[in-house]
Amino acid sequence: MLVSEITNIVLPVFGLIAVGYCVAWSGLLTRPAGEALADFVFVIAIPLLIFRTIATADFSGAEPWRIWLPYFAVLAVVWVIGDLVIRRGFGRDARAGLVGGVSGSYSNVALVGIPLVMAAYGHDGVVALALIIAVHMPVMMTASAMLIGRAERRDGAAEPHGGLASIARSVVRSLVTNPIIIGLFAGALWRLFGLPYAGVPTILVDRLADVAATLALFALGMSLRKYGIRRNIPAGIALSILKLVVMPGVVLLVTRHVVPMPPVWTKVAVIAAACPTGVNAYLIAARFRTGEALASNTILISTGFAVVTVTIWMSVLEWI
Repeated sequence: MLVSEITNIVLPVFGLIAVGYCVAWSGLLTRPAGEALADFVFVIAIPLLIFRTIATADFSGAEPWRIWLPYFAVLAVVWVIGDLVIRRGFGRDARAGLVGGVSGSYSNVALVGIPLVMAAYGHDGVVALALIIAVHMPVMMTASAMLIGRAERRDGAAEPHGGLASIARSVVRSLVTNPIIIGLFAGALWRLFGLPYAGVPTILVDRLADVAATLALFALGMSLRKYGIRRNIPAGIALSILKLVVMPGVVLLVTRHVVPMPPVWTKVAVIAAACPTGVNAYLIAARFRTGEALASNTILISTGFAVVTVTIWMSVLEWI
């Protein structure tokens, strides 16, 4: 794949994000319109795309652990580094450290990763990415929920949550009602029962799923408008470097030298790691009512820088 071909893949993806941002900035569409579009993408389009991928993919001979082990092991290490950078490097409390850990390791694999992988590596790439998505959200949500209480206790700001049982119920409730998880589960059931993917219902699914990538990027651009650049910019830059440079670099080393896997899986794992920070980092910060600026800066800065870094990582993957 030539550099020009990679550029033609990356620029339209981030160009759609920029268009969404400019539309929100100009007021051509109101914030409620942008939120409604984001809801459509998250609740309907992306889940149907994932459902179709799982229902129709060829997983014969696949060993999911080969992509799970290196990706999530590196994610855990980067999370810890992000936490330490914010707490010890910038003198913040444990709750801000948790926000930093999430901001430095949580990739926007649904809204940015899917369009990138679809454009660059086609259906086989999306299948590999679906394996990451299947574990990514449950792992991150569970880990975040478990660490929230610990961070609050360390800062002396703990509130009564009802203990581990209450946290577990909250996590399970969030997962079973999450549209993306529902899409994954529905696709798995479709495969389990060997149902044919044909007929009018699947045509409807296809048409809704086909617009998922484009609308996801546009909706992401609109949502970025409300975050903006705030104080603590150096911390946001540090976390963005961790997210866009360190994490994909370590994933590449591990997938090539520790846990070998098919070439397309290596590429997808690295690109998933190279995606900018997901908006869940801001949601966790809002839950703590601390670190909102930190998460906001990292989301916006990493999304802007990713135009260059993703292009570089794709070029490196083709070169090696």
